[in-house]
Amino acid sequence: MAVYQATTSAPVNIACIKYWGKRDTTLILPTNSSLSVTLSQDHLRSTTTSRADPAFTETKLWLNGKEEDIKSGGRLERCLKELKKMRKERIEDKEPNAPKLSEWNIHVASYNNFPTAAGLASSASGFAALTSSIAALYGLNTFPSSSAKPSIASPSELSLVARLGSGSACRSLFGGFVAWEAGSLPSGTDSLAVEVAPQSHWPTMHALICVVNDAKKGTSSTSGMQRTVETSALLQHRIKHVVPQRMEAIIKAIKEKDFDSFAKITMADSNQFHAVALDTAPPIFYMNDVSRSIISIIEELNRVSLEKTGHLLAAYTFDAGPNAVIYTEEKNVKQIIEIIVRYFPQAESNPFPDPFKLFGGKQPAAVPLPEGFNENVAKVWEVGSVKGLIHTSIGDGPRVLAEGETLLGVDGLPKTLA
Repeated sequence: MAVYQATTSAPVNIACIKYWGKRDTTLILPTNSSLSVTLSQDHLRSTTTSRADPAFTETKLWLNGKEEDIKSGGRLERCLKELKKMRKERIEDKEPNAPKLSEWNIHVASYNNFPTAAGLASSASGFAALTSSIAALYGLNTFPSSSAKPSIASPSELSLVARLGSGSACRSLFGGFVAWEAGSLPSGTDSLAVEVAPQSHWPTMHALICVVNDAKKGTSSTSGMQRTVETSALLQHRIKHVVPQRMEAIIKAIKEKDFDSFAKITMADSNQFHAVALDTAPPIFYMNDVSRSIISIIEELNRVSLEKTGHLLAAYTFDAGPNAVIYTEEKNVKQIIEIIVRYFPQAESNPFPDPFKLFGGKQPAAVPLPEGFNENVAKVWEVGSVKGLIHTSIGDGPRVLAEGETLLGVDGLPKTLA
């Protein structure tokens, strides 16, 4: 008997213009548009295998090897319902001999190669991987699509489905630079992701993630943002007066590869997002003292760079967690890592992976600070304050993987991963 399954991977995206707040909590419709950078799946990704089989007695989901409850009316069920509807209407109703996959139960196994719920956008890549995997299983899209055979459902259409699972997941249906348009229709059909510029547009843009805390955060994004919508006056100003201008300005900066403008907007929006969290009642604190030290270091590095070259060197941004993402041009990453490890020494037992071979197989070492740099902007922290560094670059959208990379065994249960 034929086996109907598909395995895909999907990327993490980190927003430069933040999404925070829903105008509809069921459809996950945002109060404002947002914009993100898709990071490379070679370093950060969620992988999902979906299999449909008439012998399965119920639909099941395993996340990182642990079976999860599928709640009636919950996010996963809503995503699955929409994908089944697409399969039935666009394929099965038109092709009488097509297998009725939409009527069968499915088994889904998903795995993140980074901490879940720690502020590293795990829900975004997770629901994007789930959506793309089931879409590939159902024959709706092959990721990336072949120009000879157009997809039955475009990435923007599928982003409407991923959004039902996690708002920011809709942006992980594309590589490069991605906008999530807030839309205005109550149905949410115009609240979708679109590509601003592909991965190939600005390949020298890199990211350094400073993992400050990989534990599950105290206030989830879902509950935190609704408290903000209900109580923050600053959020209302942000929605009406700030975000529309910033969206226009950062899209222009990206298209022109203007790093200075990109950096200024990215840092300002990160700061305002956390100000909005602080303006919530009771206030929400996602950053900690280590996070604030990283901001001080990057601001000082930019001050020195501006005086010497007239240009900024780096841009920090923080999502709903303490982990820093530092955007910079590829040529500057080595210097930034050396400054970070000067202030945040790394444990010898936790070697830097160095995927781009910047340090020739050696651990990054603290080097003298640039001339004019005020070393007192931050203290030297104890080992482990920054638990790890992840150097990555801009990446592509979801990928369909080979059969050998399936996460399900022949019995339809999750494989044990090494």
